[in-house]
Amino acid sequence: MTAPDRSELDGFRAYSEQLQVKLGKLVEQGPELARRARAVQATETSPDGLVSVTVGPQGRVVRLDLDPRIYRNQDARALADLITETIEHAVWTAEDRVVEIMSEVADGEQVRAMLNGDDEQVASIVDDQLRGRR
Repeated sequence: MTAPDRSELDGFRAYSEQLQVKLGKLVEQGPELARRARAVQATETSPDGLVSVTVGPQGRVVRLDLDPRIYRNQDARALADLITETIEHAVWTAEDRVVEIMSEVADGEQVRAMLNGDDEQVASIVDDQLRGRR
């Protein structure tokens, strides 16, 4: 095993200093940011205005409104697809808001990867940070 070269050590040192700053911000701002993130709600309406969905920060449906005009077309599959797509858009909007809030103390891309359970992406981002590529 070879010793790390100077640039690797400098990169690690810089990353360590960044972590200390971020940790300080997290300790100071974390509770308020967490409160704001937990309060996130996002509402999206389908393009035709027939479906409106509100979700919370973890994508749970908080409210679903259906315009009475949905009964004009009796295609249950089309309605189910429209509801699903509208929920998906609301979830994306809520996720964007949570990422925006938490980006005050953490890398936004890393926050998004963590929210999506993408451990490989999180590890890749941390590796890039350690190597000074971020």
